[in-house]
Amino acid sequence: MGVLKTKDGTEIFYKDWGTGQPIVFHHGWPLSSDDWDTQMLFFLDKGYRVIAHDRRGHGRSTQTATGNDMDTYAADFAELAASLDLRDAIHVGHSTGGGEAAHYVARHGKDRVARLVLISAVPPIMVKTAANPGGLPIDVLDGLRAELAANRAQFYWNFPIPFYGFNREGATVSDPLRMNWWRQGMMGGAKAHYDCIRAFSETDFTEDLKVIDVPTLVMHGDDDQIVPIADSALLSVKLLKNGTLKVYETYPHGMCTTHADVINSDLLAFIRS
Repeated sequence: MGVLKTKDGTEIFYKDWGTGQPIVFHHGWPLSSDDWDTQMLFFLDKGYRVIAHDRRGHGRSTQTATGNDMDTYAADFAELAASLDLRDAIHVGHSTGGGEAAHYVARHGKDRVARLVLISAVPPIMVKTAANPGGLPIDVLDGLRAELAANRAQFYWNFPIPFYGFNREGATVSDPLRMNWWRQGMMGGAKAHYDCIRAFSETDFTEDLKVIDVPTLVMHGDDDQIVPIADSALLSVKLLKNGTLKVYETYPHGMCTTHADVINSDLLAFIRS
């Protein structure tokens, strides 16, 4: 584990375990690198070097009031990649982390990146616009901001229910998963999390996707209630030069946790292919 101080003085917490080809994990909002525990242990055991960081304003990194946007997130990681001299790296991004990973690979990853994986990821763009009529209306996103500002602890207690599909018929709520999600969320900064809603929903990743030429696996559950598949994965794969789509029937947004055995196996197969 370590801490990188960026050019603007922000401290970025990261984990760096093992040796071999590096696999970098980019976490979702409002979580931390801890959300990748299962994947990091799995791939460490397979002989890979595994790296995950807490995005600025999240987890154990500085609770920033500024710079909570995709350009800065990608630049922060570019500093970390240079510091660790990461090359031939495989980048895996979940949800908001998928946007961050795509932004980094497109803008900073030349000669450093071998492959990319986007899991339940937010690209190309979440918010509804004239050019993206299938997106989420801005009032839905405004509602998230209002709930966060009013009672962040309650908001984060409720959010894992649709995140993991616990509200579906026959599903059983896992209290440990719910509490771990809440724990990670409450570690971060309220201002950074508030700003990140705009970053993950209103950033347009279309041009990023168009220029990415490394092999890219797009993985998405067709019952994702947080980032619906029709306006994300199904569009992203059409923009990628070398993209492959894998759809998981009935899987939720948090499928890396609820179905870790399947996701890990498919990730390993893609990485080794």
